[in-house]
Amino acid sequence: MNELEQLQTALGWRFADAHLLRLALTHPSVAHEHAAKLQHNQRLEFLGDSVLELVLTSELYRRFPALGEGALTKARARLVNRRSLADRAQRLDLGRYLVLSRGEELHGGRERSSTLADAFEALLGAIFLDQGFEAARAFVIEQFATELGESPGLSDFENPKGELQERLQARSAHPPQYRVENATGPDHDRMFECGVYHEGVELGRGRDKSKKAAEAQAALDALRRLDQSAQTAAKA
Repeated sequence: MNELEQLQTALGWRFADAHLLRLALTHPSVAHEHAAKLQHNQRLEFLGDSVLELVLTSELYRRFPALGEGALTKARARLVNRRSLADRAQRLDLGRYLVLSRGEELHGGRERSSTLADAFEALLGAIFLDQGFEAARAFVIEQFATELGESPGLSDFENPKGELQERLQARSAHPPQYRVENATGPDHDRMFECGVYHEGVELGRGRDKSKKAAEAQAALDALRRLDQSAQTAAKA
């Protein structure tokens, strides 16, 4: 079994045109090394990048109806950053199959994050050309199944209070209100419990060692509850 056959078996995808798979794995350094107009994977990378953005944008929009534009943009950015794509390429062992120039090989091209990320996008572009959009979509959903199956990045929000206010302002002029519900422990080691309310209704609670951090935890709790409610309503 040759290397392309091995990769197709590992991927679970069979190409009608194996040349597209070979092209997706061919680094631009090969053309530079031979000073010739050899084909390489940059055009497929360009195509795969667009397909990836479309699929993930559509899936995030459909799966998380409570997320606003800002949160959806942040979630998508985390999924398509170079490190994220390189990690997926490593899981697929794409580095092993790359076609590199001698110089790129000697300088660790098979492990370079940018090269692996480009190869992942080029592979997606090749799948799209070979088998169509639905096949490419299925590949993306399979590769990002874990992230698409859970609320994207709520714990990573840099400003959960700002995100919560942005969502609430989309439907009401009233901002959320935060209250300290309880404070326990000695002065040097206090634990605060805060609630966040909107129009008299409690949306979430959080506990932490400072009022500010407890409010942020309450906002995160509220965001999770809003997502759960929206998903339940969407399934009804």
